[in-house]
Amino acid sequence: MTDSRKKVAFICVHNSCRSQIAEALGNHLMGERFECYSAGTTVMPQINQDAVRIMREMYGIDMEKNGQHSKRIDEIPKPDIVISMGCDVGCPFVGRPFDDNWGLQDPTGQDDVAFKQIIKEIEAHILDLS
Repeated sequence: MTDSRKKVAFICVHNSCRSQIAEALGNHLMGERFECYSAGTTVMPQINQDAVRIMREMYGIDMEKNGQHSKRIDEIPKPDIVISMGCDVGCPFVGRPFDDNWGLQDPTGQDDVAFKQIIKEIEAHILDLS
């Protein structure tokens, strides 16, 4: 039996924060409908540790334990849907136009309130995926 779920790729330059949150929430909330991935054009040594901590606190999701890590677009399966997290730092080229740009600010270096706000925005966008 083949997997009929659509593959969704969440893209941001460093693949360390917003896109990682979207991958985790997408698989957690919509895993029966979508196979979610994240990627960027450059990789970081680890996922943003504030994002890891807050996702664990808010949803019980341990992104690193679940095997998430910073990766490039060529390291994930070919997506059916490609979503940019926001181009405030310059959208990477992924070989095709984006299906949507969520225009989210990067919370890196900000307080927990800013992280939680972005996480809730990502959750709302994911629940709107059809």
